[in-house]
Amino acid sequence: MERSREFELEGHIIDSGILTQIFDKIMDMGGDFETTQFDIGKRKTDPSYARIAVTAPDKASLDAIMSELHRLGARLLEVEDARLEAAEADRVVPKGFYSTTNHPTYVKCAGAWTPVERIEMDCLIVVDREERSAVCTPMSKLKTGDYVVMGEEGVRVVPPERPRKVSTFEFMHGTVSSERPSETIIAQIAREMIALKKRGGKIGVVGGPAIVHTGAAPALAEIIRNGYVDALFAGNALATHDIEYNIFGTSLGMNLDTATLVTAGHKHHIYAISEVIRAGSIRDAVDAGIIGCGIMYECVKNDVPFVLAGSIRDDGPLPDVITDVMEAQDVMREYLRDLDMVIMIGTLLHSVAIGNCLPSYVKTICVDINPASVTKLMDRGTHQAIGVVSDVGAFLPLLAKHLRDQDWKNGSGDFTG
Repeated sequence: MERSREFELEGHIIDSGILTQIFDKIMDMGGDFETTQFDIGKRKTDPSYARIAVTAPDKASLDAIMSELHRLGARLLEVEDARLEAAEADRVVPKGFYSTTNHPTYVKCAGAWTPVERIEMDCLIVVDREERSAVCTPMSKLKTGDYVVMGEEGVRVVPPERPRKVSTFEFMHGTVSSERPSETIIAQIAREMIALKKRGGKIGVVGGPAIVHTGAAPALAEIIRNGYVDALFAGNALATHDIEYNIFGTSLGMNLDTATLVTAGHKHHIYAISEVIRAGSIRDAVDAGIIGCGIMYECVKNDVPFVLAGSIRDDGPLPDVITDVMEAQDVMREYLRDLDMVIMIGTLLHSVAIGNCLPSYVKTICVDINPASVTKLMDRGTHQAIGVVSDVGAFLPLLAKHLRDQDWKNGSGDFTG
């Protein structure tokens, strides 16, 4: 027996390709549709509106189609309050729970639409009935008795749209390609960073050890010193090799100025870790004069928080490294909450980890020499990411230069080199 439901879409649904995706999804899943109303925005800033009836052979097919359309922003016309069910034990999810996207989300409670706080992908929505609040909650934080949203009824999602006014980020969006004009793109990123900081926005950097290995560490240190970084996310390796370079002039035992291996240089990173452990922490090592420059030095001197998450292959690790991965997740979320832009540089695993915790409205740039790394990040749900295929050793010095030059040209006294 055929089943049918009607939903609506609103926004820049044509320019964003959302309408086409909706139609394709319905047909690919064996359904049919009828557009009962379609109002196209006449001016660049005008949204469009569509009302569409979906028909499927049976209820199970219709439910499957509507589940997919929900994540593209489809809104059912007649919606009851979200259904809630209490968790029976800590970290035990009720069967049929709603799994979040990383898009802005609303839940209908007591007849009103409530925004879901701290949204990120692959979590639950926990509702406080008394406060009428809804919070995106990782499974690890679910407590016995928490009221969890069940199914998609009473939940609305607002996916990102591409407005008709094209900005830097819309220009760059699309397939990953090594044939884009890198210097032009880097100049655009610098302009966006300057404009964002002038508006009081915040920028995070996710970095891998390639930053040090390619000789780009001084450029990132300059960018931090000049006030463009509000939080640094990395692992033991970036911090260790940055400290090794600033104590011994080597990275993995190689002299970065001459590109030659140093005798017994393979032990330098162990010595570097040991010196920091002896001092007590990275901050203590900076205060003691053991670390006199570099990325970690600038973070300490400019009060830029850093989160170093450990991995199973770490040497040492440095005393600041958080070796409990769930604790590291919590600390990362703390500093990610207020960021407006995140730049991911030369680290696939940390980029995916951070990407999984980011709302889709945070401007996200992934820089890697390997196009597959950028593609993998997008495949794992961070669809808002912009891919820049570039050698880290070329990207960061150029970015530092454009930030320096554009700041000087704009006469800004806020971020001087």
